[in-house]
Amino acid sequence: QVQLVESGGGLVQAGGSLRLSCAASGRTFSSYAMGWFRQAPGKEREFVAAINWSGGSTYYTDSVKGRFTISRGNAKNTLYLQMNSLKPEDTAVYYCAAKLTYGLGPKPDDYNYWGQGTQVTVSS
Repeated sequence: QVQLVESGGGLVQAGGSLRLSCAASGRTFSSYAMGWFRQAPGKEREFVAAINWSGGSTYYTDSVKGRFTISRGNAKNTLYLQMNSLKPEDTAVYYCAAKLTYGLGPKPDDYNYWGQGTQVTVSS
């Protein structure tokens, strides 16, 4: 059992930055990977980035490469998403998720635990 709580969302202008945080608790040792997803109004939930337990492997969707950085705290209980050069199309609710099975897969159905989400709004 893993509990996840996101924070750090807000309203920013295009070109600005935000850092999202995800606090994890419970049986976090059982999670192979952590990921960030986002969901805009009327759209399907979309993969953003994932990182394995050690932090040695990462995977990003093409639309955020070079702008976003996923990382884990030293204690492995906090997940971060540094978001730079934000664009209006980045506007969405951002979710933290934990995956129990091997791999940094982009499919939401492969992730077992989810946070409540935090709103990110980028104005043009």
